[in-house]
Amino acid sequence: MALAFPGFLPAWSNQAVLHNNTEPPRAHFFSYPTVEAALSLDREESLFHSLNGTWKFHYDQSPFEAPAWNSADVSSWADIVVPGHWQLSGYGHPHYTNIDYPFPVTPPNVSYVNPTGSYWREFTVPEDWNGDEVHLRYEGVDSAFHVWVNGHEVGYSQGSRNPSEFDITKYLVGAGEVNTLATRVYQWSDASYIEDQDQWWFSGIFRDVYLIPFAPSAIVDFDVDPAVDESLSFADLSLNVTVQADHADMNIKVLDPSGELYEERTLPSSETFVKRLDGDDLQLWSAETPTLYTLLITFRGRTISQKIGFRRVVQEGGNFYVNGKPITLYGINRHEHHHLTGRTVAYEDMRHDLLNMKRWNINAIRTAHQPHHPALYQVADELGFYVIAEADQECHGFNNTPDPTWISDDPSWENAFVDRAVQLVERLKNHASIIIWSLGNECTFGSNHVAMARWIREHDGSRIIHYEQDHDAEVADMYSRMYYSPEEVISYVTNHTNKPFILCEFAHAMGNGPGGLVEYIEMFRSLPTMQGGFVWEFNNHGLTKKEGNLTYYAYGGDYGGVPNDGDFLMDGLTLSDHTPMPSVPQYAKVIQPVSIKLTEGKSQMVIVNHYDFVDLSGLNPAWHVVQDGKTTEPQALELPRIPGGKNFTMDLPVNPDDLSQEAWIIVEFALKEDKPWAEKGHVVAWDQMYLAGPAAGASAAIQQRDSDLDSGARASRYNRTRIEVESGPSQFRFDLLEGNVTWNVGGFEVLQQGPEISLYRALTQNDEASAGNGAGWERARLSMVHTQVRGVSWQETAEGVTVHQKLWIAPKVLEWGVDVELIYTVTPSGNLRIHARGEFAGGTTPDVVGRIGLFAILPRDFDQVSWFGRGPGESYPDSKDAWRTGQYHSSVEDLFTYYDYPQENGNREDLRWVRLTAPGKGMTIDARRIDQSANSTAATGEDQKFSFTARHYLPSDLDRAKHPYDLSPWNFTALNLDYNIHGLGSATVGPRPLPQARCYTEPFDFVFELSVV
Repeated sequence: MALAFPGFLPAWSNQAVLHNNTEPPRAHFFSYPTVEAALSLDREESLFHSLNGTWKFHYDQSPFEAPAWNSADVSSWADIVVPGHWQLSGYGHPHYTNIDYPFPVTPPNVSYVNPTGSYWREFTVPEDWNGDEVHLRYEGVDSAFHVWVNGHEVGYSQGSRNPSEFDITKYLVGAGEVNTLATRVYQWSDASYIEDQDQWWFSGIFRDVYLIPFAPSAIVDFDVDPAVDESLSFADLSLNVTVQADHADMNIKVLDPSGELYEERTLPSSETFVKRLDGDDLQLWSAETPTLYTLLITFRGRTISQKIGFRRVVQEGGNFYVNGKPITLYGINRHEHHHLTGRTVAYEDMRHDLLNMKRWNINAIRTAHQPHHPALYQVADELGFYVIAEADQECHGFNNTPDPTWISDDPSWENAFVDRAVQLVERLKNHASIIIWSLGNECTFGSNHVAMARWIREHDGSRIIHYEQDHDAEVADMYSRMYYSPEEVISYVTNHTNKPFILCEFAHAMGNGPGGLVEYIEMFRSLPTMQGGFVWEFNNHGLTKKEGNLTYYAYGGDYGGVPNDGDFLMDGLTLSDHTPMPSVPQYAKVIQPVSIKLTEGKSQMVIVNHYDFVDLSGLNPAWHVVQDGKTTEPQALELPRIPGGKNFTMDLPVNPDDLSQEAWIIVEFALKEDKPWAEKGHVVAWDQMYLAGPAAGASAAIQQRDSDLDSGARASRYNRTRIEVESGPSQFRFDLLEGNVTWNVGGFEVLQQGPEISLYRALTQNDEASAGNGAGWERARLSMVHTQVRGVSWQETAEGVTVHQKLWIAPKVLEWGVDVELIYTVTPSGNLRIHARGEFAGGTTPDVVGRIGLFAILPRDFDQVSWFGRGPGESYPDSKDAWRTGQYHSSVEDLFTYYDYPQENGNREDLRWVRLTAPGKGMTIDARRIDQSANSTAATGEDQKFSFTARHYLPSDLDRAKHPYDLSPWNFTALNLDYNIHGLGSATVGPRPLPQARCYTEPFDFVFELSVV
């Protein structure tokens, strides 16, 4: 007799089987025993019984090795917490890929070596549910699972980020008795082929599991349509309910936004409830005015509560409109991720994220790349966000096959694709915040997407459709692209005007970056069909990993797993623990809802309201002046009610001609009243405008030094390879062989090396990408340049002692380099002035370098820093708008940004001067840049700006380190004073720094002056 294994086609490897014995998809809701309980919207007050907690768990390498439920002895099984991922509980290991499938690509086939988790627990049905139908609901299981109750197989489901609901009534024992629940979860299934999102591959029951009762005749679904007329003057609220078994009367209450009863009516549940709202009764919902009404549906003694918002969403021609306005989306892509629990994210953590987004001026969320926990949409309704709700679908890995449309254009996969649309829309259809459905992400485009869009349009006409891979907008209501440069955007929208355009991903926020946000936002606000975009992404995806005494955030490869995409998931505006990085205030600043600019003559300022709907009456505007490091008292700014999208020009409240020092005017707009997301006084927008005036230039220490010390400078000693120069207590040594300089003051060595020309900065993660600068800098051996002295001359003059070096600075092996003249002048007051000029030469010269400036090594005693420039946070040429020019102080250590993945960091832009202090030595060293025309009193601080970094690491340390624990600080302070530094860009997948933020290999000529006190 012939035998065969396995003898059947497993459901988890059969694309024809999506669900077995599951309930139809429905709106997400809970029933409450009373109206009062329903008004709380607290599920703990509902008819709900959680099965979260500790379960028994058994792990096997194959479903065929998993225990049989009719004979399983769970007494020796381990405990595991549900919800959660088994990879984070010691079974298997986390594995990260961006595109690649971590298994052979032979859809729908799945290997029989398929890690399997068997979950088991006991439960008791509440006694007051006696006579009710009992449903078992899983909000998320990755990737497929079977269910047994009391040893009876109940059913099967797949679709990791979608819910599955089973009627388990007939399998239960009597009320008050103990039942057993078993769930067998498969790591891989045929569904895995369309769940290839850029995230960790995790498995298990990772969202809530609970029981809910339904009376023998109960509402099991409802559909609310708050349809707003084109005129926006009235709306018809309609409600349809789905009742199992017999219809009966239902009581409908509508509460207005203040909670007062607006309408109450009793009607048969078979009828459609319709109520027209008009005039003052109708308050529209938007992200700026998230006005919500409350709908209460009472049927056979149980009440359902739903918040509803009235808004009209349509696409017409080159724009989509919300309530008649072509809104702008200042968005963020958000994955569900927590550094301890993976995709299991607590409500408090999710709400914290959304509160921060609101404070940071973000008004839109794309739920990348799957439906999120249902509670998120309720919070989005309440706080006010426009949501692109994305289907749980991505098959990016097929790009590595000869036919990327392998399954998206295969009719045999149509049901699987359409199921993702059905699950998405049915669960979330009653949320005001969702204005756009998305068919998924990076799954090419094929007939199955056409089928998805067709189903959505047949079942929901109140929203529009997005799908980036539908490049010709065949079924999508907008064009959408990822990571286009501003130049590419302008070209595209110029030639595609029949539908609106968004960037569903832009400004890849990987590590130190993104740069160039200003230019994108300017396009959002100026191109007629450009309606915004979504930064990629909100947070890094590092996982807390402990190894001995080390604790760090792990990324791809840190747990093994091949292939993997390394640190590519460290690409958020926040660190893995959701601490904001410097990119957060930068994004918040450039998308702020009010901007203030001076007119060309600086006699007036223009205030622009970038809100789409509201005027500025909810904000308190005030202004003050910063001059010579001092701030005037804030004064209220009297403004008219500037409508959304409009501007107002007014006279400047201060006369620049009356200012004797370099000065700025700062205008702030702060909340007039508390909001659900921020307290009164929270600043939502500000601008600092330069009013010119004589340069502040040097710090008080430099000025004091120059006036008090004038002892004369002289060359005191010379031998064949070194000259020494003295000026008062300062002694300088100039090495004639290598060009090094040291500086000793009263026996203390304040300068151990340099100042010398520096061309390299450490790489950022964006630089390391194939499209970034890193590959070019590596080919050019930029980090390995060497200084050759070609000649040195010196002389004593009335201005001091001048040492003139002629240098060739070049890498080994290659022929390109820089002809440099460094002219050091030791002044009579003991200052060191460095005049650098140079010109790049050679056929293989890179087009850009990391920086052009001076590098010096100081004793570690210099560990305190004060500066006048942008601060307090780090800034770069294309990422500095968030920081105001002023006087700041920090330790050297605190200047350093510890990114999850070490890289270039800590620069400060637009300096007038910087001072490093060695408190234990009672000594400071000051630096300023001198304009070439300058000894001219006409020079302003704008003419003399520079940037600096000070840290206890070298660029090579940052380049070598893969985690913060790889960094070991040196016993010195490394100082860079830069005439120019290369920007950040977002070249991991986006553009390099824009031309205005690049450090080109052009001739340079600059002067810095150092002084020690």
